Amino acid sequence: MTAAGDTFPTRTFRVTRADLVRYAAASGDHNPIHWSDSTAARVGLPGVIAHGMLSMGLAATALRGWAGEGAVFEEYGTRFTRPVVVPDTADGVEITVGGAVAEVREDGSVRVDLTVRQGTQKVLARTRAVLRYAR
Repeated sequence: MTAAGDTFPTRTFRVTRADLVRYAAASGDHNPIHWSDSTAARVGLPGVIAHGMLSMGLAATALRGWAGEGAVFEEYGTRFTRPVVVPDTADGVEITVGGAVAEVREDGSVRVDLTVRQGTQKVLARTRAVLRYAR
């Protein structure tokens, strides 16, 4: 039984430049800020950054793992607050995702609030999902 305040284990994802190349191929977003240090610097970024939708997708993956296959995402949204800078190293960077049940509604749906960070910095804000379980 799910209750407001329940938390799910923090999940960590490693993101490398190779991941950005694969994501660009899959998404069709080949903006050079996601692979070129010089372009990123020219537009004022601190370095090559991950695609925001990649970060959002990793958060959804963590939530899907926690919620299980029977859960259906009815709503999912976020705000992109800070770029995820991905260094040109084999280790890349880590993104951590945690979350808690914020509300269990009378109709059985569940609102979950997620916390998505790179180190100590939030990279996504107001990341929320509403899940419904198949009966």
